[in-house]
Amino acid sequence: MKHVFATICCAMMVQLAGAAQAFTLPNGVEVNAVDDLVFEVVPKSSGTLDDFWCGASEYARRVLGAGWRDTIYVYRGRGVSQTTGKRSAVQFTLSSERAPDLPAERGLLRLGLKAGDSMSVQAARGHCNQRPIRP
Repeated sequence: MKHVFATICCAMMVQLAGAAQAFTLPNGVEVNAVDDLVFEVVPKSSGTLDDFWCGASEYARRVLGAGWRDTIYVYRGRGVSQTTGKRSAVQFTLSSERAPDLPAERGLLRLGLKAGDSMSVQAARGHCNQRPIRP
Protein backbone atom coordinates (compact mmCIF):
# COMPACT_ATOMS: atom_id res chain seq x y z
CA MET A 1 0.00 0.00 0.00
CA LYS A 2 2.84 2.41 0.85
CA HIS A 3 4.47 1.71 -2.51
CA VAL A 4 1.26 2.50 -4.39
CA PHE A 5 0.86 5.80 -2.52
CA ALA A 6 4.52 6.74 -3.18
CA THR A 7 4.15 5.89 -6.88
CA ILE A 8 1.01 8.02 -7.21
CA CYS A 9 2.69 10.95 -5.42
CA CYS A 10 5.77 10.74 -7.66
CA ALA A 11 3.62 10.62 -10.79
CA MET A 12 1.65 13.68 -9.67
CA MET A 13 4.85 15.62 -8.91
CA VAL A 14 6.31 14.84 -12.34
CA GLN A 15 3.05 15.89 -14.01
CA LEU A 16 2.92 19.17 -12.06
CA ALA A 17 6.57 19.94 -12.83
CA GLY A 18 5.92 19.48 -16.56
CA ALA A 19 2.86 21.70 -16.45
CA ALA A 20 4.80 24.50 -14.72
CA GLN A 21 7.23 24.73 -17.63
CA ALA A 22 4.56 25.78 -20.13
CA PHE A 23 2.66 29.07 -20.15
CA THR A 24 -0.69 29.01 -21.97
CA LEU A 25 -2.83 31.98 -22.99
CA PRO A 26 -6.64 31.78 -22.87
CA ASN A 27 -6.78 31.38 -26.68
CA GLY A 28 -4.63 28.23 -26.47
CA VAL A 29 -1.31 29.76 -27.55
CA GLU A 30 1.44 27.95 -25.63
CA VAL A 31 4.81 29.46 -24.72
CA ASN A 32 7.73 27.24 -23.68
CA ALA A 33 11.28 27.96 -22.60
CA VAL A 34 13.86 26.63 -25.06
CA ASP A 35 16.77 27.58 -22.78
CA ASP A 36 17.56 30.30 -20.25
CA LEU A 37 17.35 33.10 -22.84
CA VAL A 38 15.14 31.80 -25.65
CA PHE A 39 11.43 30.92 -25.57
CA GLU A 40 9.06 29.83 -28.28
CA VAL A 41 5.44 30.64 -28.98
CA VAL A 42 3.40 27.71 -30.29
CA PRO A 43 -0.16 28.52 -31.47
CA LYS A 44 -3.00 25.98 -31.63
CA SER A 45 -3.07 26.05 -35.43
CA SER A 46 -0.69 27.73 -37.89
CA GLY A 47 -0.94 31.00 -35.94
CA THR A 48 -1.22 34.64 -36.87
CA LEU A 49 1.16 37.53 -36.39
CA ASP A 50 -1.02 38.59 -33.44
CA ASP A 51 -0.78 35.11 -31.83
CA PHE A 52 3.00 35.14 -31.91
CA TRP A 53 3.64 38.71 -30.72
CA CYS A 54 0.90 38.57 -28.08
CA GLY A 55 2.26 35.28 -26.74
CA ALA A 56 5.77 36.70 -26.63
CA SER A 57 4.68 39.85 -24.78
CA GLU A 58 2.57 38.01 -22.21
CA TYR A 59 5.35 35.52 -21.47
CA ALA A 60 7.94 38.30 -21.26
CA ARG A 61 5.83 40.27 -18.76
CA ARG A 62 4.24 37.52 -16.68
CA VAL A 63 6.95 34.87 -16.58
CA LEU A 64 10.21 36.72 -17.22
CA GLY A 65 9.24 39.99 -15.48
CA ALA A 66 10.16 42.21 -18.44
CA GLY A 67 9.30 45.91 -18.39
CA TRP A 68 7.02 47.55 -20.94
CA ARG A 69 9.99 49.23 -22.67
CA ASP A 70 12.12 46.08 -22.87
CA THR A 71 12.68 44.77 -26.37
CA ILE A 72 11.55 41.39 -27.65
CA TYR A 73 13.63 39.99 -30.53
CA VAL A 74 12.66 37.25 -32.98
CA TYR A 75 15.40 34.67 -32.45
CA ARG A 76 14.16 32.23 -35.10
CA GLY A 77 11.32 32.80 -37.54
CA ARG A 78 8.41 30.46 -38.16
CA GLY A 79 9.39 26.81 -38.16
CA VAL A 80 8.91 23.49 -36.40
CA SER A 81 8.60 23.78 -32.61
CA GLN A 82 11.68 22.64 -30.76
CA THR A 83 9.70 21.99 -27.55
CA THR A 84 6.52 20.36 -28.89
CA GLY A 85 7.29 19.18 -32.43
CA LYS A 86 4.28 21.09 -33.82
CA ARG A 87 4.68 22.51 -37.32
CA SER A 88 4.41 26.20 -36.49
CA ALA A 89 6.36 28.07 -33.81
CA VAL A 90 8.47 31.22 -33.50
CA GLN A 91 11.35 31.64 -31.06
CA PHE A 92 11.98 34.90 -29.20
CA THR A 93 14.54 36.34 -26.79
CA LEU A 94 14.86 39.41 -24.59
CA SER A 95 18.66 39.25 -24.82
CA SER A 96 20.20 41.72 -27.24
CA GLU A 97 23.37 39.59 -27.25
CA ARG A 98 21.42 36.51 -28.41
CA ALA A 99 19.37 38.46 -30.95
CA PRO A 100 20.30 37.79 -34.58
CA ASP A 101 21.42 40.67 -36.75
CA LEU A 102 18.57 42.88 -37.89
CA PRO A 103 17.02 41.94 -41.23
CA ALA A 104 18.32 43.92 -44.22
CA GLU A 105 14.89 45.16 -45.31
CA ARG A 106 13.70 47.35 -42.46
CA GLY A 107 10.75 49.58 -43.10
CA LEU A 108 8.39 51.69 -41.08
CA LEU A 109 5.39 49.43 -41.73
CA ARG A 110 7.18 46.09 -41.83
CA LEU A 111 5.56 43.60 -39.47
CA GLY A 112 7.11 40.21 -39.66
CA LEU A 113 8.48 37.20 -37.95
CA LYS A 114 11.98 37.00 -39.38
CA ALA A 115 15.04 36.52 -37.20
CA GLY A 116 16.16 39.93 -35.98
CA ASP A 117 12.72 41.57 -36.05
CA SER A 118 11.94 43.28 -32.77
CA MET A 119 9.51 45.47 -30.87
CA SER A 120 8.94 46.62 -27.33
CA VAL A 121 6.96 44.48 -24.92
CA GLN A 122 4.27 47.20 -24.94
CA ALA A 123 4.03 47.29 -28.74
CA ALA A 124 3.84 43.49 -28.85
CA ARG A 125 1.07 43.60 -26.22
CA GLY A 126 -0.90 45.68 -28.72
CA HIS A 127 -1.32 42.47 -30.74
CA CYS A 128 -3.41 40.92 -27.95
CA ASN A 129 -7.20 40.93 -28.02
CA GLN A 130 -7.40 42.02 -31.66
CA ARG A 131 -10.92 41.71 -32.97
CA PRO A 132 -11.89 41.57 -36.62
CA ILE A 133 -13.21 44.80 -38.07
CA ARG A 134 -16.79 44.33 -39.20
CA PRO A 135 -18.82 46.72 -41.34
